[in-house]
Amino acid sequence: QVQLVESGGGLVQAGGSLRLSCAASGRTFGSYAMGWFRQAPGKEREFVTTISWSGSRTYYADSVKGRFTISRDNAKNTVYLQMNSLKPDDTANYYCAGTDVTWTFPAIIPEQYQHWGQGTQVTVSS
Repeated sequence: QVQLVESGGGLVQAGGSLRLSCAASGRTFGSYAMGWFRQAPGKEREFVTTISWSGSRTYYADSVKGRFTISRDNAKNTVYLQMNSLKPDDTANYYCAGTDVTWTFPAIIPEQYQHWGQGTQVTVSS
């Protein structure tokens, strides 16, 4: 019943910024935590960041800490990922994910999430 749709990916030069959006429909958006993962060709899907249902708690992978910011607007059923100071190593398909399970925060592995978007490509050129 839950559907997640990402948008906002594209091509950007190193040092630039992008803002990704994830729109949720089909259930109460604010009832579960949301996260972002990314996957580059030939690599495992890796955790990027997560935010609690209320937005009061956030957690970031060390690789993006200080550069990326996750936020959510439950009135709009949307979660955002602001990406600044982008590096070529950030190039990947970015996936939005949601969980119905009240895991101890933070949930950082893909198996903890039940709902996934289709992904949006982010390419950072040097």
